[in-house]
Amino acid sequence: MPSLGIDIGADHTKVAIMEDSKIVALASTPTGFDQVASAEAAIKSALEKAKLDRQSIKRIKATGGGRKAIPNITTDEMNEFTSAAKGAYFLFNSTRTVIDAGAEEARAVKVDVGGKVKDFAVNEKCAAGAGSFTEAMAKALEISLDELTKISLKASKKIPMNAQCVIFAESEVVSLIHSGISKADISRAVHDSIADRISAVARRVGLEKDIVLIGGMGRNVGFVDSLKRTLNMDVIVPADPEYVSAVGAAVPD
Repeated sequence: MPSLGIDIGADHTKVAIMEDSKIVALASTPTGFDQVASAEAAIKSALEKAKLDRQSIKRIKATGGGRKAIPNITTDEMNEFTSAAKGAYFLFNSTRTVIDAGAEEARAVKVDVGGKVKDFAVNEKCAAGAGSFTEAMAKALEISLDELTKISLKASKKIPMNAQCVIFAESEVVSLIHSGISKADISRAVHDSIADRISAVARRVGLEKDIVLIGGMGRNVGFVDSLKRTLNMDVIVPADPEYVSAVGAAVPD
């Protein structure tokens, strides 16, 4: 029997459909002001990809910050820590630490040998949302987000960046530009500062291999590089990191 998991995040709503312990469809849509409409659009897209009708789905479990906004759509709900652990463990049963870096928040989850949550921590500081922070910094540098992620790998020196609040960080970026610092070096400083904050969260639950990075920031090569250097450990990044929590919600109990 097919099961559907839906992760309603601050930036995007993601859906995963599973059948016979396999992922058969993934779909995503921007999370607008109308979270119900966003959820319905993502579900419709996923059903079309899976070639299934709505009636064939007997279980819809929601996770993410907006999970309580769609009670008439779902049959159950799951907190973000559990869905992150279940999704990462489903993909890699060697998972012991999950780092979830999305648009507005970052969290770390410690997982036991059976995939259950042992401990968790959340970054609640200003600008903790890694994705939104990089978008603001790209705008300050007057480059695209894609370029920001890539030029970080071309940096030639380490530049400290102390600001955590977006507004102060933008001012700091402007000062670095006026000091003649290259955009590549500034980009690495941006990603290093995010990696420093998220690594601190991960260390609160205790780092244990294998470490799996999920969430939209898993697609940011500059951040992945910074995180590996900051942790001084390897990090596994799934093929579709932003869908892992939706997959976790879809995994049958």
